[in-house]
Amino acid sequence: MKHLNSLGILTIAVSAAFLTGCGDAETTIIERDPIVEEPPSDGGSGSGNPPGGDFLIESMGRLAVTSAQSNSISLIDLDDGAVLDSFTLSHEGSRLYASGSHRYAVITARSNDMVEFIDGGLWREDHVDHLHDYEQMPQMTDYVLTGSRPTHFVNELGQSAIFYDGDAEAGVPASVQVITDTDITNENSNPASLMYTVNMHGVAEPRGEFLLSTIRRDDVESTSGNTILPDQVGVFHLHDGEFELEQTLDVNCPDLHGAAQNHDAVLFGCGDGVLVAHEHDNAFEASKIENIDAIGSARVGSIYGHHDAEAFIGVASNRATGEVFVLSLDAEANSMEMIDWQPEDGARPIAYSFTYDGEHALILDSLGFLTVLSGHVHAGVNEFEFEGRIDISEQDLSLMPEGQNFSMTVSQNGGYAFVSDPIAQHVVMVHIEDREIEGDFELDFVPASLTWLGIAEHED
Repeated sequence: MKHLNSLGILTIAVSAAFLTGCGDAETTIIERDPIVEEPPSDGGSGSGNPPGGDFLIESMGRLAVTSAQSNSISLIDLDDGAVLDSFTLSHEGSRLYASGSHRYAVITARSNDMVEFIDGGLWREDHVDHLHDYEQMPQMTDYVLTGSRPTHFVNELGQSAIFYDGDAEAGVPASVQVITDTDITNENSNPASLMYTVNMHGVAEPRGEFLLSTIRRDDVESTSGNTILPDQVGVFHLHDGEFELEQTLDVNCPDLHGAAQNHDAVLFGCGDGVLVAHEHDNAFEASKIENIDAIGSARVGSIYGHHDAEAFIGVASNRATGEVFVLSLDAEANSMEMIDWQPEDGARPIAYSFTYDGEHALILDSLGFLTVLSGHVHAGVNEFEFEGRIDISEQDLSLMPEGQNFSMTVSQNGGYAFVSDPIAQHVVMVHIEDREIEGDFELDFVPASLTWLGIAEHED
């Protein structure tokens, strides 16, 4: 087990190796012998930790990176750039996420009705009188969840909600499972769940003992194509392992798609604006942020939020013109404003995220620029303002592999973003505050997607 005092020396050495400049640094990925870190057998705090004190690890974490050329995934140690292990996934075309507390990589195979989990090997336990960190080699778990078409995966304060769309042709209804890292560790085959009577392309937001999840009426008609989307939101309460409907919010949300939440509100994207569910003493009331004139009838189909951030990012698109609008949403002020993110000509936003502390929002675009936004208050409304951008690729974009694009994940214990470049076959590490590239992880495959795993700074 690495301790704070001894790890400081290692951290300095690693930093000297690849945190050396603006885009000039390079880290070569190497294979290394497995490591298994175990706590002292006597349960003590070990060297460098006072008796009864916390037993902590200082680590930048790990990256899980999928390959665009095969159904494989590699785990990279961010402290020294080593490939810890690679695994073969059960199905191609799977999507990658981090679990609620960021210990596990979560792989959803929508077409194959399966959710798999890989233990990233870094986690923290609360032993009441002290915190205890653990480090071991990554490993594929035996834990598998099944359900019809797992589609939306949402994290909030250690909880993860998996929304299964169901299958109309097979007569299989939609469902939701809510899990924690403890459920994954204990291989809980019966996690908290919600079962619908109809199929739908929906989304669920976990909120402690509550679950805000979509509702589709049998007579609802969709204006967004062949997919029948829900148009209402229900508040479900956990009872004996099952979520039961306690309240249906009285504001409709046609063509509902996309959701996010912060410390006191949950937002859902609608064809005519955004539904806002405010929580007050374990009860919820709904309101609507109407579409502004600048976006017309474009549907807000994606929303991004952070527990500690006051403003949300909304993304609306016009299906007829292909135009994309990036919006600032303030649930308290009931406000929607365009974000002036100052893109280069021809740039199309492809990924969004907040930093681990919610202080900055990020937009990654198709030209390989990472735009940094900061929250501020203007005329009583929480909005975003442009801080700057980082050019993360020096490649000829015409060489982008077919069907691929840049991808992004954000550290949950420091101010770093990691962006994969399929053309150069590497991942760059960006210091967000300084807006500089500080590391370059070379790969021997074309990266498709990536996610950060490790011990989060604000572990709950």
